[in-house]
Amino acid sequence: MKIIPVKLFADGYMLQPFAFGGEEGPDKFDPAVRYRSALTNYLIDTGNEVILVDTGMPDAYPEQVPDEKTPIYMGHKVNPYVSALKDAGYTPDQVSRIYITHKHADHTGVLSKFPHAEIYASEIEAASEELRGLPNVHAVSFTDGPYDVFEKSQTIAPGIRYVFAPGHTTGNSIVIAEDEGLYYMIHGDITYTDEALYENKLSVVYEDVKAARHTLDLVRTFIRNHPTVYVSTHTPLGYENLAAKRIVDLDHMPEPLPVKDVVRRAASGKFVCSVCGYVYDSAAGDPEHGIPAGTKFEDLPDDWKCPRCKQSKDKFERA
Repeated sequence: MKIIPVKLFADGYMLQPFAFGGEEGPDKFDPAVRYRSALTNYLIDTGNEVILVDTGMPDAYPEQVPDEKTPIYMGHKVNPYVSALKDAGYTPDQVSRIYITHKHADHTGVLSKFPHAEIYASEIEAASEELRGLPNVHAVSFTDGPYDVFEKSQTIAPGIRYVFAPGHTTGNSIVIAEDEGLYYMIHGDITYTDEALYENKLSVVYEDVKAARHTLDLVRTFIRNHPTVYVSTHTPLGYENLAAKRIVDLDHMPEPLPVKDVVRRAASGKFVCSVCGYVYDSAAGDPEHGIPAGTKFEDLPDDWKCPRCKQSKDKFERA
């Protein structure tokens, strides 16, 4: 079995209040503390088939133009998803199955590029707007029973489990692959950065905070009981852990590496939801919700919310 990163964005950062403030509140944490950020999805080559876990941002997603208040900046675009997949040594035609951790655009953005692959998501996520209408989506009901501390699971292939892990979204799931005595946990957004795992903190992004807390507790219990490589989406620690086969020791957090300097780019006039990736374009407006074309983001009503995930205006960043 081989687990391979598909690298999409690099050299970003996130603020501690975003990464840690889900329960105590972001005001309890220091916005001057930054952690490295990126965007990476993963591929599992079993030797018999190629399985993807999530599929990146839409190709048209504009790069963010961060400032000192930006809660999470994924960094500069390394490659569109299919090009990144080819850099990893694979083509879309080789992919037989795709497992989705959750519905957000940075995990489902290019599913349409894989018309011949079967797509699997929890029943809740399969019914979401993001996945609705795709003909090759299968709803997973987790009929294989518990997996270790987790209550619901489905076997993907020998040594690979799809595990129900709600909270970040109500249908959130993770993938755990066992290989040569190690457990590789490809977890989507259980935490946005590994430092939050070590410090036992939830991010500010969740649909059900009680479920998110329960899931993080189960993840930490599993990690204490098994030699686990924590394979993250939004930090370069994900692929660094993978390359080094680095096992989590929850009692000894590695020293965080410094964030790289950000290369500033000109703003496009668009704004991006930092939660789900929805792009507000003033040229198009949001007619479905009474916002005519030509409405600048700054002129949107204070109670306007993201049409996709219903987050408030303050979750949007300049692109």
